[in-house]
Amino acid sequence: MALSTSRAINHIMKPLSAAVCTSRRLSSDSTATITVETSLPFTSHNVDPPSRSVETSPKELMTFFKDMTEMRRMEIAADSLYKAKLIRGFCHLYDGQEAVAVGMEAAITKKDCIITAYRDHCIFLGRGGTLVESFAELMGRRDGCSRGKGGSMHFYKKENGFYGGHGIVGAQVPLGIGLAFAQKYKKEDYVTFAMYGDGAANQGQLFEALNMAALWDLPAILVCENNHYGMGTAEWRAAKSPAYYKRGDYVPGLRVDGMDVFAVKQACAFAKQHALKNGPIILEMDTYRYHGHSMSDPGSTYRTRDEISGVRQERDPVERIRSLILAHNIATEAELKDIEKENRKVVDEAIAKAKESPMPDPSELFTNVYVKGFGVEAYGADRKELRATLP
Repeated sequence: MALSTSRAINHIMKPLSAAVCTSRRLSSDSTATITVETSLPFTSHNVDPPSRSVETSPKELMTFFKDMTEMRRMEIAADSLYKAKLIRGFCHLYDGQEAVAVGMEAAITKKDCIITAYRDHCIFLGRGGTLVESFAELMGRRDGCSRGKGGSMHFYKKENGFYGGHGIVGAQVPLGIGLAFAQKYKKEDYVTFAMYGDGAANQGQLFEALNMAALWDLPAILVCENNHYGMGTAEWRAAKSPAYYKRGDYVPGLRVDGMDVFAVKQACAFAKQHALKNGPIILEMDTYRYHGHSMSDPGSTYRTRDEISGVRQERDPVERIRSLILAHNIATEAELKDIEKENRKVVDEAIAKAKESPMPDPSELFTNVYVKGFGVEAYGADRKELRATLP
């Protein structure tokens, strides 16, 4: 699948609308409208698809580039920290899938809710989390977003509508439907995005939750991040029908190029409006992870290195944005390199600060488990005595 450089660039530039090409330098802070076209048409089920034409601006393009390159740098750094044994336990990296997190955020507000599985670092960052909180949590430190007690799979930021990373495959979807139920019950004008992978798409609880969402017309958007491999199993070996956007039967669905940030943005904006008026919808994001499933998976035993490099050359979400910025003369190649260099510096500084954060006190093992006033409590001068109070 290895491609020549020229062919790869032509493919990546496909979203560019020829009508807006210009030789005049555009300010990177400009909010002037630029119209781009999604790389591929949307494929729909029981609903008319949205337009392929998407409005953006130089400012948004530069923001997308900065955010996606920062996310990628964070995940590469997390890989190194894991290999240095500063991150322990499970760790699932998101590099390659950044367009889903960034495009989704561009279409919604922090009042809308997101709940996802264990590949959650970049979703947390998109929701307004910080690099220091991220690395501190990954290393089990007190300044982490879950106070060092959740680790890689349990990032959380309730105040910004992020209800976690969850470690049980598929179990976050019923919780997401519960969030959507609360939104409708309170008559709020917001929606919930319940995210899961193709490996979780065959879970029975997903269909039970979807049935309730459809019965009650809940403002729920089920987002299947289809990176084509559930752990090490290719989708075609696990699913008789891998057209996950059709799995709702009576629930409408869209198949979206999840490597195209503008396709994701357009689909999520469309889905939000649909869900508020008509109830649930399924979005299948066709995406790809560059790392293995987790840190114990080299990611090359069930797929070829040519396949991975081919996706990088043809569909990489960061390179697509780079090409658009250069084509519209918004920034130079050197300026974009400087942004990436600055991101490396910011990530390194965040890691250094996170390392300074202390480990949680052992007594914290007994907090945040039961409702306040119940459960096991550590007390005494040295906090080594325990007492239990149960309902």
